[in-house]
Amino acid sequence: MRIGGSSSKDDDFEINVISLIDIMLVLLLFFVMTATFENRSMMQVQLPEAATEPTGERAEGLTVTIDREGRFFVGANEVLNPGLDTLKAELEKAANGNFDQPVALKADGEAKHQAVVTAMDALGKLGFSKLSIATVPSGPVKRDND
Repeated sequence: MRIGGSSSKDDDFEINVISLIDIMLVLLLFFVMTATFENRSMMQVQLPEAATEPTGERAEGLTVTIDREGRFFVGANEVLNPGLDTLKAELEKAANGNFDQPVALKADGEAKHQAVVTAMDALGKLGFSKLSIATVPSGPVKRDND
């Protein structure tokens, strides 16, 4: 006969999992935050070639990128609807009221001309006047006959 105690069958074994849940939530938050960093390698843009020498002026400002398929990127953010109004809204949001800043237009050499004109039209309607079109220096002329 046992006095003053309960039998060992009534003792419940309990594992406290609250600290494990906290650790898992911190790890989940860490992986979510690191997975959302921008991946510039997804934007494959081959700039067109130009024979002119670079001016050497590189003022920090807004960057508009147009890829081969005609998708627009303002900074590193893709414009989901490639229409003029949507592009103007994204440019206005990225400019934050500063329409005097320089804008670099980086269009793929294979991009449709209409996409470049649409971007220039949106920039002009918002009042951007310092526009530069990014190119790469041209190499020796390649001919199909060679």
